[in-house]
Amino acid sequence: MKSLKSFRKNILTVMCLLSFVMFISCSSDNTAGTKKNTVFADNSPAVSMPQDALAVVEALQSAFRSVSAEVLPSVVEIDVVETKTVEMGNFMNGFPFNYFFDFGNESNGGTQEYKQTGLGSGVIVRKDKNTYYVLTNHHVAGSATEITVKLHDLREFTGTLVGSDDRKDIALVSFECSEDLPVAKLGDSDLVQIGDICFAMGTPMGYASSVTQGIVSATGRTGSSIGNISDFIQTDAAINQGNSGGPLVNIYGEIIGINTWIASSSGGSQGLGFSIPINNIKKAIDAFIQDGKVTYGWMGVSLVEITDEYKKALGVEGQKGAFASQVFIDSPAYKGGLKPGDFVIGLNGKVVKDVDQLVRDVGDLTVGEEAIFEVIRDGKNIELTCIIESRTQDVLNDSAKQWPGFVALPLTDDIRKELNIGDKINGVVVSNVQAKSPAAALSLQTGDVITAVNDIAISGIEDFYSVLADEATNEVWYDIYRNGMNMATLKYKLHN
Repeated sequence: MKSLKSFRKNILTVMCLLSFVMFISCSSDNTAGTKKNTVFADNSPAVSMPQDALAVVEALQSAFRSVSAEVLPSVVEIDVVETKTVEMGNFMNGFPFNYFFDFGNESNGGTQEYKQTGLGSGVIVRKDKNTYYVLTNHHVAGSATEITVKLHDLREFTGTLVGSDDRKDIALVSFECSEDLPVAKLGDSDLVQIGDICFAMGTPMGYASSVTQGIVSATGRTGSSIGNISDFIQTDAAINQGNSGGPLVNIYGEIIGINTWIASSSGGSQGLGFSIPINNIKKAIDAFIQDGKVTYGWMGVSLVEITDEYKKALGVEGQKGAFASQVFIDSPAYKGGLKPGDFVIGLNGKVVKDVDQLVRDVGDLTVGEEAIFEVIRDGKNIELTCIIESRTQDVLNDSAKQWPGFVALPLTDDIRKELNIGDKINGVVVSNVQAKSPAAALSLQTGDVITAVNDIAISGIEDFYSVLADEATNEVWYDIYRNGMNMATLKYKLHN
């Protein structure tokens, strides 16, 4: 720890002098009387540099060693076995089996179980008496039927899956040990900035207790196909297969993230590694230990990112936030007065930057908690209070309650040209009609142009959502333009 404190004082000097040191080591002259120093202990140095420069580099090296020595004992290898089932015909009749055996054209029928092994990394984050808890990825241990935890000193323990969550791509594994083992210290990922020095630790390609060093390349990154929470720390510290579940560590020896995926065309490290911020995980650790699962807050809104052109049509040009395209009937949002077309810009006093952030923040709210939303509607800022409920798959799959059951698009010049609609027709364009939704019940189709709602003419997006937001509206019907013809839908009753 003494070395870490020293490193904190010298880090700015170290980084400022690093380039200078490299220059000196390569181009230092041979002026007589100048004392030469070397990085090596033998009498035939390959590199020489001034004493002061050498001290700086050695301080940097000492600090890196201290971070590694501090954290690595809490980093573990996780070996897993998954039991999988395949159809007997598909399993036995494919290459390489048909190369050695003649099965003919007949299928044996039935199923065949087989075991698949894998490995990843993890880090010890909690201790309760003789029980230790290891944080890792869902895609490492979430489907495992057998788990082995291998410590830094190569001792092995049988692991038990405490809980797993595919949405965050995290899992918690426990094992029993009567001895005192090091527990990693969790940092504050909200303080992470681009350019911060960091270390990736784990078991890449089976090489246990490996450390790579780099910087934080970006924060708030999206784009993973793993899970559906998009908020990652990007680093150029080398991350490879097997690093999944291992920690991303700052210069203070604190865990700031869990390494989870890489962007690579080859499958190997290309300096594009991504970690889950530890602040997005802390509550889940407690939830796994207490309940074996993560319970997400739910407000019942379909949120989408909209273009600058859409924002202009909606009257929120230049604003950051999340667009509520649809609201589930009888959901917390619905009961709290949130309407389709609302543009959410705040939650509990915190500015909403985008859809991903709002989804994360709502998901982290406790069931029964009050959530105060700030929205823009008809050009006005409105505050709405909702009581958060639990997120279940049943409510998410109930498209019959998804109001209005489609996404409305501005009738732009490009869309007019594509649909062959003249300038005399005004309204909004129907897209993304949900099966079994109110829109489907009214037989709306993608490409329909809604020209009026409840006999009120619609000139654009603002008009459309303004009519839908009318508190007095209990029945809704549309006038639509389809294939050169005007027609009206039936009426849809919002409340029985």
